[in-house]
Amino acid sequence: MSGGEGHGMQSDGAWALRPLAEMSVQEFRDWQVLLENRTGLVLSDQRRALLQASLSTRMRELNIADYSSYYQQVTDGLRGAIEWSNLLDHLTVQETRFFRHRPSFEILDGYLRRRISETGLRHPLALWSVGCSTGEESYSLAIVAAEALRNCEQPELFGVTGTDISMKALSKARNAEYGARRLEQIEVDLLERYFDPLGEGRYKVRAALASRVCFARLNVLELAKAPFSGVDVIFCQNLLIYFRRWRRREILNRLVERLAPGGLLVIGVGEVVDWQHPDMLPVADDQVLAFIRKNV
Repeated sequence: MSGGEGHGMQSDGAWALRPLAEMSVQEFRDWQVLLENRTGLVLSDQRRALLQASLSTRMRELNIADYSSYYQQVTDGLRGAIEWSNLLDHLTVQETRFFRHRPSFEILDGYLRRRISETGLRHPLALWSVGCSTGEESYSLAIVAAEALRNCEQPELFGVTGTDISMKALSKARNAEYGARRLEQIEVDLLERYFDPLGEGRYKVRAALASRVCFARLNVLELAKAPFSGVDVIFCQNLLIYFRRWRRREILNRLVERLAPGGLLVIGVGEVVDWQHPDMLPVADDQVLAFIRKNV
């Protein structure tokens, strides 16, 4: 093994500027298999250059010059598990923003307001953002819930949980600070109500709203062990596209098990085309892929 965690870069800065050798076909196959086995993520041949760029960034940090040596490191027991967690931060953090797919949040707003109007709040609402990345979707869910509950006697009766596989993404989510570009789709009144300006085009989610949101690490392949049940709303968008079709169905079936009767499941448009579940009813909307769990 030509390098290791904590060794840092060589003093010869020229090494950092030299391109690493091209990844061989076999090395790419090994990484494809490892990624799918551990995370379920399917990396197509067309994404080989992306994988190579992500790996090389981390390899330079560790002073490792070839992909096979790095592969051996991330599969080497406890030490490998720690490095694997670091690598995932390079591979999985996605660019996102608040209210990324507005029709989905409009469906949520209507669902919450109807539910409150028809049955009232018998218990605190539980909302779950699966694959929350850096938290924009989770806080967007919280804003919609807060707005729907504003005129209720107990407007704080809701909680949002965001889960993701990347510890780095979750750290950013907990920090709750965002640049203006991430907030472009938020109306001015909501921005003023739920964010504090930090200067230089950055904003922080106000403490009152942030206190309703928590974050936890979760690999979606381990949903069977996830301590969730009776969830009222589940958002799972821009995640399933990275999985094989059979695994997408498996993930959705696991999510249904954790959804409360009458609960809402919202999926990214086009992410599944062949999934049905006997306990789920589709929501009639051409712009959103959503389902309601039957009450019986």
